[in-house]
Amino acid sequence: MENLDYARLQMAFTLGFHIIFACIGMVMPFFMVVSHKKWLNTRKPLYLKLTKAWQKGVAIFFVTGAVSGTALSFELGMLWPEFMKHAGPVIGMPFSLEGAAFFVEAIALGFYLYGWNKLPETFHWITGIIIGISGVASGILVVSANAWMNAPAGFEVINGEFVNIDPVAAFFNEAWFTQALHMTLAAFAATGFAVAGVHAFQILRNKSVELHKAAFKIAIFFGGVAALLQPLSGDLSAKDIAQRQPVKLAAMEAHYETKRNAPLYIGGLVNEQAREVTHKIEIPGALSFLAFGDFDAEVKGLEAFPEDELPRVAIVHYAFQVMVGIGTLLMIAAIIYFISLKKKSWWNSRKFWWFFALLSPLGFIAVEAGWVVTEVGRQPWIVYNVMRTSEAVTPMPGLEYSFYMYVLVYLALAVTVAWLMNRQIKVLNNSIG
Repeated sequence: MENLDYARLQMAFTLGFHIIFACIGMVMPFFMVVSHKKWLNTRKPLYLKLTKAWQKGVAIFFVTGAVSGTALSFELGMLWPEFMKHAGPVIGMPFSLEGAAFFVEAIALGFYLYGWNKLPETFHWITGIIIGISGVASGILVVSANAWMNAPAGFEVINGEFVNIDPVAAFFNEAWFTQALHMTLAAFAATGFAVAGVHAFQILRNKSVELHKAAFKIAIFFGGVAALLQPLSGDLSAKDIAQRQPVKLAAMEAHYETKRNAPLYIGGLVNEQAREVTHKIEIPGALSFLAFGDFDAEVKGLEAFPEDELPRVAIVHYAFQVMVGIGTLLMIAAIIYFISLKKKSWWNSRKFWWFFALLSPLGFIAVEAGWVVTEVGRQPWIVYNVMRTSEAVTPMPGLEYSFYMYVLVYLALAVTVAWLMNRQIKVLNNSIG
């Protein structure tokens, strides 16, 4: 493989790990403050134990998110120096603001962790809310920078230089809102179902059932609401992509021929050599309607674009199908949960708890698939229609050694986090008996 391949692999691998840590770090503080509020209102020891258990989880993911995020920031300069040379002045503002949000989050976390029985109860609880808001703000700011790569704005290119820079226009690019909304909802859905699934499994094991049911209710509420809203966000994103990045839309659907009344494919096997999709379910006119609100609208196919500007169609299509399929399943699961609030007998069925336990990892698989669609679907551009990824990569050799080192470090980090979280669950179970 060449330098470009190793640079892409390293960025993909580290981002794939960081995005999980970041999502959990964004969302878990909200679970914690809801449990804390229930403790303040009811004074039930169960909620106090749950709050203190979740706060340790928040601290663990805050640290791991900081470590993995810092590594990513170094990678931008190390792997993509030409990108940072030109793009740095344009998108420096959201990264600077993200640093400020992280600083606020760190201060609030310190107050929260060490404020028990030392701070006024209401102020102590509010610091937990600040942790959550700061975490979400950090995520939105970083996503804004990524959105700019998909919808460049706030600069002009003259003689190969980025000039007349407007960082505010760059921040509020055409893609920032839809990407930020979609990613934030994805984080809440993935984390909500993951945490709920962990507690559902503990209920199946008959461990501290009352506590884990309370935890399940809090987590699944956030995850369920996000899962129900996600299709609306996805529709906004798809319509935005259809206007700005029609080649990405064509790759997502493996849509090779330009046509009106374009069909929507569900599933299917992509043959890139034959430029066709087999074994798919085809819904006539649905793609035209979903993309443009008109069953007779024309949708550009991959044939309309130069061959050297096409992404890897099979990868993008399969990732998109996985994301949409899991999103649909989580939406159905959310409906089942909210119906179960009326059908209380469902909570006595082991099938009910197995269903949610098995859903636990799916949200994060959907998040990873979504980022594959976003990043691979933009290729071969690192800045869409402005700079190719091959033009941005470092000329320095030996990136394979950097890649292998990062793989080992991140695997060690993942194993450590898994061990710490497993230990926390054991401690929580033992504390209740």
